[in-house]
Amino acid sequence: MADKPSSGEILGIPYNFERPSLGRLLSSYWQPGKGMLVEKPFGTRYTPNLANWRSWLVLAVAGGLYYQQQQSAGGAPSGGSDEDGVEDGDGPVEVIVDDD
Repeated sequence: MADKPSSGEILGIPYNFERPSLGRLLSSYWQPGKGMLVEKPFGTRYTPNLANWRSWLVLAVAGGLYYQQQQSAGGAPSGGSDEDGVEDGDGPVEVIVDDD
């Protein structure tokens, strides 16, 4: 049986299943002459090129959105009231139906 290649492309998607070395890992994330995305050192698809300022911008926006989500998820406990004395709508609601 023929040996299967450990790196290449399938339908335009790169793959690389060679055992990664430390030098290859470091050099794959920092490629100054390349675009925003570069091939992963191990696995399939692409990874951000940390030598490109656009990658840092995308990572900063993603980090900011994650931080904002964590802050909103850890807000006031449900069923409490806010500063105006109006209760949150997260608690149980009593519904009365009048059949006339």
